Amino acid sequence: MNPFQFETAPRIVCQPGAIAQLGTFARNLGISHVLLVTDAGLQQAGLTQAAVASLSAASVAVSIFSEVQADPPEACILQAVAVGQSAVVDGVIGFGGGSSLDTAKLVALLLRTPQLLQDIYGAGLARGPRLPLIQVPTTAGTGSEVTWVSVVTTPGHEKKTVVSSLLLPDLALLDSQLTTGLPPAITAMTGIDAMVHAIEALTTVLKRNPISDVLALKALQILYSNLPAAVGDGHDLVAREQMLFGSLLAGMAFGNSSVGAVHALAYPLGGHFHIPHGLSNSLLLLHVLRFNLESAQTIYAEMGRAILPGLLATDDGHAAAAFVQAISQRVASMPYAQTLRQAGIPRSELPLLAREAMKVQRLLDHNPCPIGYEDALAIYQAAF
Repeated sequence: MNPFQFETAPRIVCQPGAIAQLGTFARNLGISHVLLVTDAGLQQAGLTQAAVASLSAASVAVSIFSEVQADPPEACILQAVAVGQSAVVDGVIGFGGGSSLDTAKLVALLLRTPQLLQDIYGAGLARGPRLPLIQVPTTAGTGSEVTWVSVVTTPGHEKKTVVSSLLLPDLALLDSQLTTGLPPAITAMTGIDAMVHAIEALTTVLKRNPISDVLALKALQILYSNLPAAVGDGHDLVAREQMLFGSLLAGMAFGNSSVGAVHALAYPLGGHFHIPHGLSNSLLLLHVLRFNLESAQTIYAEMGRAILPGLLATDDGHAAAAFVQAISQRVASMPYAQTLRQAGIPRSELPLLAREAMKVQRLLDHNPCPIGYEDALAIYQAAF
């Protein structure tokens, strides 16, 4: 067993309609004026109205920053901090997908303890304390509501992370009713993203631990079995809640054990070509699974038996191959681009992607099989 420490959000509420209690939760944290961090799409769709109404009913003043961008750039985060400073807020709520939640983490930190963003990239460099923080996910994918990592896009299109337990929220509030408006393609992308988190949490070689293992395996079972229903009927509240719960478990798992090569190779797609994170992961998942198959056969077999009960009596080789095949079929059934070519990536850019992926050694180091430049290039070529 690897030596490990395990940290997650101290309080989690998972309940349909829980958004109506947001104001009470905020008040209980001592918040009187909150900055709600979200994106323009959710704001325009009216999805934030219930949150604002609950806060107002509890006499919590609300300022809104709705300019969060996908793969949030440094400038976006600093803009949100400026809005919070001007409004003199004393708490932050992240409301939306992973980009909004990641932005909210850093805003809560930087508003309370000013420091240069570029000085805290890496692990354990951030200083506290931070403002009270509540995270409300509206997608079932990133698990960011319970992770202590925030991903930022630098001006040079590189994805960097701030890793600190200070980024864990005081409360993660999961309300499946907030996810029913997600289109099928977004539901699919975020769902596969959550599955990648579970898979990579189980295959990491440096920080894998028994708590993450249990959470990730359960997450994979839940996500694999409920994703088709969630994609097929966005108003299936049972499937939606299960996806949100599975994403949460996967976030708790990988937040403490890390991810690997799928994420490392996906990051340049988002940083340079603005491919959505979930889609980036999906485009590379199968090719990384095949690359790792021999090295990770035992754990792939365990995952295969977890999602395909008919494999219980089979040997590891057969069960591992069946696992990769099952994930391949699940990804192929999703309503979005299946290759880099279909996603609009020129073949001529594959060497650039491979070079950029080599800069993400902090994740490649966790992969069960070493990956060099030529390996990365071959994976991108296979994904093309």
